[in-house]
Amino acid sequence: MNRIFLGAILSLVFCAPALATTSVDLDRDWLFRTDPGQIGATAGWQKTVPTETESVNLPHTWNIGRHDNYVGKAWYFRTFEMPVQAANLHVKLHFGATFYSARVWLNGTEVGGHEGGYTAYSLDITPYLHTTNYLAVEVDNCIDQATIPGFALRGRDPQQMWYDWWDYGGIVRDAWLTLAGPVELDRQRIRSHVHDKAAVVEDEIFLESRLKKSEHLVARAMAFGPDNQPAATQTRTVLVDPGTHELVVSLELPAPKLWSIDHPNVYRMVVQITDADGNILDEQSDTFGVRTIEIRDRHLLINGERVRLTGITRHEESVWEGLAETPGTMRYDYDDMKALQVTLTRPVHYPQNPFILDYADRHGILLIPEIPVWQFSEAQLRDPKVLALAEQQMREMIEQAGNHPSIFAWSVCNESDTGTLGGIAYFRAMRDFIRQLDPDRFVSYADDNLPKLQQAQDSAAHDADFLMMNQYFGSWHGPATALPASLDKVDRMFPDKMVIISEFGLPGIFAKDAEDADRMRVKIIQDQMPELARRDWIAGAIFWCYQDYKSRRNLRPGLEEGYVDHGVVDQYRQRRPSYYVWKEMNTPAALEGHWEQPTDRAPTTFTATVQANTMERLPSYPLHDYRLEWDVRDENNKIVASGAQPLPDLASAQTVVGKLQPLAQTVALRLHLTLLSPMGSIAAEKNIEWHRSEVGSQPAPAKDTEATPAPTR
Repeated sequence: MNRIFLGAILSLVFCAPALATTSVDLDRDWLFRTDPGQIGATAGWQKTVPTETESVNLPHTWNIGRHDNYVGKAWYFRTFEMPVQAANLHVKLHFGATFYSARVWLNGTEVGGHEGGYTAYSLDITPYLHTTNYLAVEVDNCIDQATIPGFALRGRDPQQMWYDWWDYGGIVRDAWLTLAGPVELDRQRIRSHVHDKAAVVEDEIFLESRLKKSEHLVARAMAFGPDNQPAATQTRTVLVDPGTHELVVSLELPAPKLWSIDHPNVYRMVVQITDADGNILDEQSDTFGVRTIEIRDRHLLINGERVRLTGITRHEESVWEGLAETPGTMRYDYDDMKALQVTLTRPVHYPQNPFILDYADRHGILLIPEIPVWQFSEAQLRDPKVLALAEQQMREMIEQAGNHPSIFAWSVCNESDTGTLGGIAYFRAMRDFIRQLDPDRFVSYADDNLPKLQQAQDSAAHDADFLMMNQYFGSWHGPATALPASLDKVDRMFPDKMVIISEFGLPGIFAKDAEDADRMRVKIIQDQMPELARRDWIAGAIFWCYQDYKSRRNLRPGLEEGYVDHGVVDQYRQRRPSYYVWKEMNTPAALEGHWEQPTDRAPTTFTATVQANTMERLPSYPLHDYRLEWDVRDENNKIVASGAQPLPDLASAQTVVGKLQPLAQTVALRLHLTLLSPMGSIAAEKNIEWHRSEVGSQPAPAKDTEATPAPTR
C-alpha cells in the first residue's frame, strides 16, 4: 500500500512563527474489501489489512461493477506517515460523505463515526497519531425505518419499502487531513443585509483556542469583490480564553454588486487570526453573496424584482460513477441543465456535493436543498430518534452550505405523513430548529397530498413559509384533466401562500415503452406549463427530472432494480424529444424576425424583435444586460454578414435592424439570431430563412425555424 508523506509539508509549516491550518489530500491509494459475513471487526481488520483487497481511489462507491447490488458492510484501508510531532500540532480527519454509516479506526483505536450519507464530518485524531499510521474505515449502507433515508412506510403496513433512488455505499466524496496550530478557525457564518445602496455583512467566526492561557487575538475580516479586488476590511481585538468561541465581525459594503439570476456576483471573505505580534495563527476563506429574497403578496422577489422561475431536478449519480461523482460529470450535467434554462431546482432529496452548490452560486440557479426524509409515516415522524437524526443532518447541511447565496430555503421532508398530528409536530419542530440556525431563510417541504386536504389546518403546509406541491396528474395522481380543479382548490385553501410546483413529470411505468413514455412526457410539459403559468401565485415549476436514475422502486412490473424512466435524458445522457420541448418552452424571451420586402433579388435588410416573457408566463424574470448576436449565411453556409446589439434592459420589446451588402446571385439566406445572457449562455435562438422562388421572379415566403438542436453526446 502506498503511503502519503507529510514531512515536507510539516517542515514548511513549522518554519513559520505560527502554524496556520494546512489541508492534505487523502483521496488516493486506498484498499477496499466487502464484509458480507460482518467479520471485519472481530477478525482484526481495524489493526491489519486483510487479504483479497482491491485498490481504489476516492470518491468511491462499491455499487459499480461486481459489487453492484451489495448491501452491507465494507472496509477501506490506507497508511500515511506523520514524521514530525509537535506539542501544538492538531490533526483532524475529514470525510466529505460516507454512505450510510461509518466507523473509523486509527492505529487500532476507534476514533469516531458518523450516520448520514450526504454531509461532511471530521474526527480529531491528534491523540492517536504515530509516525506511521494505519487507517481503517468500516462503511455500512444498510437502512431501517429509523435511518434517514430509511424504509418508506407512509400509508403502508410496516414492511421494507425502499426509497426511490440507489443505496450507493462507500466513501462517496473526498477525504483529507487538516493540520492546525493552537488556534484553529472552524468555519464562518456569513450573512448580509441590504440597506438602501449599501450592505452590512456580518461574519460570525467559529474558532477553537488551545492556547494555555487567555490571550488577546486580532480577528481581521477582508471581503473581496467579484473582481477579486478588496471591497471592505474590518479588524477586531478580543481576549480569547482556551476553548471554543464565536466572534462576530461586521463590514459595510458601500455599493455592493448584488447576486441575481443573470448577475450571480460572488464575494469572498478571508478571515485571519493573528497574535499580538502580528503572526498569523490561522486563516480561512469562504464565498458569499449579497442579495435580498422576499415572498410578498404570494410572489417571489429577488432584489426587489419579481421572478417566476423554472428548472429540473437531478439525482447525484451516473452509470459510470454512481454517487461517487467527479467534477467532470457534475459540470457536464449542470452545463446541460443550464442550457435548458434552469434557474430553480430543489435540487433532489438530499444534501448536495459542494461542487454543485458552488456551480449554482456562479451560474444563477436558486436552490431549495432537502434532507432525505422520503415518504415517512406518522410513526416515523413521531420517533424521537428520527427527529434527532433529522436535526443532525439539517444542522450539518446548514453549517456546511449556509453561506451559499443560491440557497433561499430549506426543505425538511418529501411526500411524508404531514397531514397528521405527528407530521405537523415534526414540521414545527424542524422549522423552529432551522430558524435558530438560519433565521433569514424560508422553510418548507415537498407535499403530494395538498388537493386531498379538507382544510389548511389539517396539514403542516399551513405552517410552512410557502408551499411546495408535487403533482403528477396524468400518472400517479389521476387524470391530467384533474389538474386545474386541484390547483384551484389549493388556491382556495391557502389564499395567502406562494406555491412552487416542486415536482411534475411522467414516470415511464405508465407507458407501454420508453418511446411512448416520452410522448406522454412531452404532452405533460406542453399542457401543464401553460396551466401553471395562468396562476400568478405559482412562483416556480420544477420538472422531475433530468436523467433516468437507478432505483429499486417505480420500475416496470417484474423488475426489482434498474433505471427509472423519468428523465429528459436517459442514464447515458442521450437526449429525448422531451429535452428539446422543455428547452423551447423555457426560454426567457421570444425572438422574431423577418426580411424586409424581398424581391427577385436577395434581401438586404432584416428586422429582429426581442420580447422578454411577461409575468403571465413561466419562466419570467427581468432581463438586464443581454446581447443579441446575428449572422447571415448563404446557400453554401458561408457567413455573408454578422453583427451584435447590446440590450441593457428588456422591460419592453426591442427591435434590431440589420443590413447586408447586395447579393445578386444568392438563392437562399438564413438569418441566425442568438440572445445571450450577461454570462454568455444562450437564452434563445431562432433561424429565419429566405429562398428565391424557382418560378418566375417572386421570392419564396420567408420561413421561421427554431435553431438546430445540438447533437447528443
